[in-house]
Amino acid sequence: MKIAVPTVEGKLSMHFGHCQEFVLVDVEDGEIKSSQSLVPPPHAPGVLPKWLHEQGADLIIASGMGMRAQNLFRENGIDVLVGAPVLEPEELVKKYVSEELELGDNICDH
Repeated sequence: MKIAVPTVEGKLSMHFGHCQEFVLVDVEDGEIKSSQSLVPPPHAPGVLPKWLHEQGADLIIASGMGMRAQNLFRENGIDVLVGAPVLEPEELVKKYVSEELELGDNICDH
């Protein structure tokens, strides 16, 4: 499984569309095997879901995301979790894998 986390300054971005990088974390058998940081293409409707699909992402963990964007990710075969706390990507993934990730409200600016 490959999990995408949008980041700003090394932590989860409050809104995925304003992130500096995406950290893609590979998980096998409940353990993090590797991670890589990638600079996304310019933000425009539909671009990031397609790009992350091409990177092999299965899931995106976000803080805030509009419904249209969530639907675009799902149309590209990527599950979406919103309302995640602002933590480092590996910490979010560890909490997700161990079923300890607590999600709050979907903070979205549109």
